[in-house]
Amino acid sequence: MLSYKDYLAFAAAFIARPSTTGAIAPSSTSLCRTMVEWIDWDHVETVIEYGPGTGVCTAHIVSQIRPGSRFFAIEINPEFTHILRRRFPHVRVYQANILQVEKLCDLEGVQDVDTIISSLPWAVASAAEQDQYLDAMFTVLKPGGRFTTFAYIPGLLLPSGQRFQRQLARRFSTVRRSRMVWRNVPPAFVYHCRR
Repeated sequence: MLSYKDYLAFAAAFIARPSTTGAIAPSSTSLCRTMVEWIDWDHVETVIEYGPGTGVCTAHIVSQIRPGSRFFAIEINPEFTHILRRRFPHVRVYQANILQVEKLCDLEGVQDVDTIISSLPWAVASAAEQDQYLDAMFTVLKPGGRFTTFAYIPGLLLPSGQRFQRQLARRFSTVRRSRMVWRNVPPAFVYHCRR
């Protein structure tokens, strides 16, 4: 459960660095549930979480992942990393850029990743950043692997949000959109992608 202090930390991070935090508040339970519910957890051996923030979705992943599966998170914000390590002492949390994902997989002894769950603010990323992040992901996501992320409704009005949607359609064999999650600030939907 997030503390009031954690919520304040999230809001402060958004004000200081909106391009890396992407929202004024953490994702809702409804949005996180939509992100993880489509994954066949009985057949997942390795999961990476991109941009877990204060760990709302991390809690859902931890509750679903089966014993023996590998899971680690990559968070660029040092304060969020501290919160995550405090909340989830048994989860490996790297304070790093996701461009380092291949190196981090090597450190973890992971060759192929089944699932990547992302809370990154794709709609505020530049075209170059979107390409770099997706290229890095494809160095570790195995054929048939799953990628799930969300988009805020206002973000679809931005050229970068529309471009990201096109990039998913171009790079993945299947891309599906979830129902709208109205119980989130702002409202959002989830992309479910399979390589």
